[in-house]
Amino acid sequence: MGTDTQPADLGEIDEPAFSGLAERHRRELHVHCYRMLGSFEDAEDTVQETFLRAWRRRETFQGRSTFRAWLYRIATNACLDLLAKCRPEPATGGEVLWLQPYPDRLLDELSADEPEALAVARETIELAYLVAVQHLAPRPRAVLILRDVLGWPAKEVAELLGDSVNSVNSALQRARTGMREHLPAERQDWTGGADDAATRELVRRYTDASVATDIPALAAMVREDVRTSMPPTPGLYVGRDTVVRFWARCGFEGMTGLRAVPTAVNRQPAVAFYHWNEREGAYLPLTIDVLRIVGGRITEIITFHADRFARLGLPERLPADGTEQVRR
Repeated sequence: MGTDTQPADLGEIDEPAFSGLAERHRRELHVHCYRMLGSFEDAEDTVQETFLRAWRRRETFQGRSTFRAWLYRIATNACLDLLAKCRPEPATGGEVLWLQPYPDRLLDELSADEPEALAVARETIELAYLVAVQHLAPRPRAVLILRDVLGWPAKEVAELLGDSVNSVNSALQRARTGMREHLPAERQDWTGGADDAATRELVRRYTDASVATDIPALAAMVREDVRTSMPPTPGLYVGRDTVVRFWARCGFEGMTGLRAVPTAVNRQPAVAFYHWNEREGAYLPLTIDVLRIVGGRITEIITFHADRFARLGLPERLPADGTEQVRR
C-alpha cells in the first residue's frame, strides 16, 4: 500500500490480479469518498462501486495517467453519481444529518507517501472541515477536494469532470468562498490533538464531569460560543447557555450508571459513553462525544449514537468489574 504499481495492460490480467492492484488503494480511496460524502458507510459502498466500475472498464485504462489517478477519477464520479441520486442538495444551516465519524485506527492505515496521508495531516479530515465541505454543491466540492486537498492540477480536474480549466478555476473560487463561510474563524489556529498533554487533561476532566453528570463543571469547560449537534438527529445548539439548557432538558442531569472509554476519531479526541443495563449485567453503548478544542476550551461537541461503536472498534459492552479493552 502506498506504491502505485503501473500495470502494463489491464485488459490482459485476471480478476484476482486486478483486485490485488486495486486493493492497495482501498483506504485512501475510502477517505477520499468519505470526504466527498460525509458518511463512512456511503464511502464504503462507493469504493466497492468504484472497484466494480474499474474492473468492467479496465480496457479504458490507457496508461496516460497513473493507475491511482485512474481509480480516483472513477471514485470521484461514483461519488457525484450517488450525490445526484440521493443528496441533490447540499447541507444547510451548519449541520450535516448524514455525518458519521471516521476511526483514527483506520486513518493510521494510510501510508506516508499516499496523497490522502498528507491531506489528513493538513486537518482536512476533522469534523468541522467535513461539515463545511458538505455545504458545497457536489461539483465545486469535488473541485475543492481534488485541487486543494489532493493537489491535482486544474487541467487534470477539468479532464475528470469534463469541464474547461476556466470552469474548474471558477468553481474552485466559489468553493473556497463557501468554505470560509462555514469553517470556524479560528481554524488556522487550531492547536492540540488527541495526543496533546493539555488536551488529554481537558478531556479527562470532561469525561469525569460527564460520568458524574456535573453540568456546572461541564459548562465551565466549554467556550461561550460552543456548538453541539447529534447527527442524524436534527438540531444544532449554539452558545453555552443554549447548550446547558439542552443538557438539562434532555434529562442528562442526575443520570447515573455511566462509564466512559477514551478514543479518537477524525484526528480529534473523543469519549465513548456506556450506560449500565441491569438485565444484561453490563454497561452497553450509549453515545460518543467528539470534541473540538481551541485555546483550552471545548468549542464543539458532536455526539454520535450507539450504532457507531462497532465501526469505531469500541467494545460492545463493558463488564461490571471495571475491566475493558480500550482501542484507539
